[in-house]
Amino acid sequence: MDSIDAMRAFVAVVNEGSFSKAANTLNLSPQLVSKYVSKLEEKLGTRLLQRTTRQVNVTEAGSQYFVHAQQILLSIDDMTAQLHGLQQKPKGTLRISAPVSFALKHMAKLTTDFQHRYPDVTIDLQLNDRKVDIVEEGFDIALRIGELKSSSLVAKQIAPIRVVLCASPEYLQKHGTPSTLAELDNHRYLHYSYINMEATGEIYEYLRARYFKQSSTFYSNNGDVLVASAVAGAGFVLQPTFIASEALSTGKLVPILPQYEPKPIHLYAVYAHKKLLPHKVRCFIDFLSDYYGSPPYWDARIAANQN
Repeated sequence: MDSIDAMRAFVAVVNEGSFSKAANTLNLSPQLVSKYVSKLEEKLGTRLLQRTTRQVNVTEAGSQYFVHAQQILLSIDDMTAQLHGLQQKPKGTLRISAPVSFALKHMAKLTTDFQHRYPDVTIDLQLNDRKVDIVEEGFDIALRIGELKSSSLVAKQIAPIRVVLCASPEYLQKHGTPSTLAELDNHRYLHYSYINMEATGEIYEYLRARYFKQSSTFYSNNGDVLVASAVAGAGFVLQPTFIASEALSTGKLVPILPQYEPKPIHLYAVYAHKKLLPHKVRCFIDFLSDYYGSPPYWDARIAANQN
């Protein structure tokens, strides 16, 4: 008996709820599926399924075995797809959703370099700061920033994202440099409309309190506009360094209250968990994983100019 075939038959029966449906899925006869499961139970020395004339129920042992068997089969299929992919070039259209500011600043060269390596892949890059429904809207991959809620999607961490409170030297010379959070009450806050309500840290709590008090005087759903306004001396801003790195590295903006800098959030590549991940998707994820460096090049540029 082939253990993998028997394992696959058992998993199919549990997923489909019957031997006949599992047989259709596997393109086998119900008798052969039943034989596979019986031989598997005999080999393991325990009953995995309780069979009646009307239904099939999973035993406690069967439930435990199912979880591990499904993971093993997914790993085998995943490895098979990778090895098969090594023998072929990725091709087709790769649909990607990405945040607006990040894509504008950091994805043009990425996609160009990727297509130089894989010229048969067409990229459809859609920019949107809302969280798209990957499956419903037909995306292969979505890039997301922030803490992710648990879901059936697979999320691969790509890069840390620092978030820095900063203002222009001219603004600070005119209004003073705050040394405590309370002193920010005397300053003009340039508010990002989509501030992460789940992010933790004193600075987030303080700014959320200001938001609820309606004390901000300028709002925007775009970080580039807020950073440009801060450079022009409009007030202080809390923004990721992938947006503000140029201004920070050239001294157009300077960090304030660095002791309250929140823990970095992260950039993730999110995709649907598929039994056989398309080769074009796997190649893009692998290409993206090390592309921005560690630390990301925008943070390395800030550090280089500060030393």
